[in-house]
Amino acid sequence: MGDSGTAASAAPKPARDRNRRGEGARLRDDIVAAAVALLDEAGDERAITLRSVARRVGIAAPSIYPHFPDQPAIMLAVVQQAFAELESKLRRAAEEAGDDPRERLYAVCNAYLEFSRTHPERYRTMFGGLWMPTLGDSSLTERDLTTLGEGALKLLVDALGGCVAAGCSTSADPAADAIALWLGLHGLAHQRAVTRIFPGPADIAERMISALARLSP
Repeated sequence: MGDSGTAASAAPKPARDRNRRGEGARLRDDIVAAAVALLDEAGDERAITLRSVARRVGIAAPSIYPHFPDQPAIMLAVVQQAFAELESKLRRAAEEAGDDPRERLYAVCNAYLEFSRTHPERYRTMFGGLWMPTLGDSSLTERDLTTLGEGALKLLVDALGGCVAAGCSTSADPAADAIALWLGLHGLAHQRAVTRIFPGPADIAERMISALARLSP
């Protein structure tokens, strides 16, 4: 992937001081932070190359290899960090919603939609984008990809399960219905991102959540 001509290919930082022994983790964090910044600035994961990240951090490109064997490995770290941030926001939304299970479910769902709205570049990249390689063509494994978002999905399952336990949802399979609910949220988030004027009622999110979660009136 080339990196010329993009807004993200900014002037390199001054050469970075060599890490002291035991500070390799700091360089790894700096590499991921540089990749996230490039993604946010360019809005395109193609801006993230080994060379562009190295320039942003202020290191030579070969210095990346002890931490990341290839560009997809850097992208995986970026996506894992984004999912961790999403999971944190969903958990905080559930906690702040209080003890009412219906309110907790709505809070988790609305926090998901808000994350997609405020971090469009990261959100798009989290769910595929151009970065996801064919297995076998990079260092990534099937488990690396299939476990993405597990924590966030569990919070959605737990929130729906709470509604079932309280008798305000008729779902007989909260795990399966939570996946259907996630797909609905994802579709709504995508349409809001790509449509200049989104058609439909103002309360479409609430209607969709109620229907897919099988909430009682």
